[in-house]
Amino acid sequence: MPDMVLEIYGLDAHYGDFQALYGIDMNVARGEVLAIIGANGAGKTTLLRSIAGLMKNRDDQIRYNGTAIGAMRADQVARLGIALVPEGRQLFPSLSVEENLVIGGQIGRKGPWSLSEIYALFPILKERRHQQSTSLSGGQQQMVAIGRALMANPDLILFDEISLGLAPVIIKSIYEALPNIVGEGMTALIVEQDIARALSVSSRAYCLQEGRVSLEGASGGLSRAEISRAYFGVT
Repeated sequence: MPDMVLEIYGLDAHYGDFQALYGIDMNVARGEVLAIIGANGAGKTTLLRSIAGLMKNRDDQIRYNGTAIGAMRADQVARLGIALVPEGRQLFPSLSVEENLVIGGQIGRKGPWSLSEIYALFPILKERRHQQSTSLSGGQQQMVAIGRALMANPDLILFDEISLGLAPVIIKSIYEALPNIVGEGMTALIVEQDIARALSVSSRAYCLQEGRVSLEGASGGLSRAEISRAYFGVT
């Protein structure tokens, strides 16, 4: 039986009176790359925010390495080894590229990722390390956001819409770096609207529709018809 690093049971999530997730059941094996697909508003970002501790849930709804984390704060979750690359990058605009990266390492977890390793992965960041982070192009800012998450040396990394708004050549370069990111046995969840891209780099996929799981299966075994039904709710 696979070693499950993340287990989610009946996860509900709310923004005030609005319910965004309804009874999500999900599991992720250690070292797996899992894709989360779905239309805008399907609940994908809410799911990642819940895992990362940015939304308050019942403690027992999310388990990480057997530990109930659903009610933990984001800093507690990060110290356990979960890092989020947020939608929109959310860099610190007053800080340089290198200062943004160093902040990611403040948790103090041991592991393979350091400034030198980030610069080897994304050489352009070394060239621009003293620049204000938000003066970079969108693609370079995304590299900083990924590097900042890796500096925490996570065991589980959550990517939220890493290709959103980027030029195709930049998307290609970021996805080409993915094997080097997860090659050391790291587990990854990838939220992505580019369905073909998401399925090409993952072993399994879940589709969300209106806050519910509408499809789950091996990425290579999902047909276009199945995905269309799950994605758009058409028959």
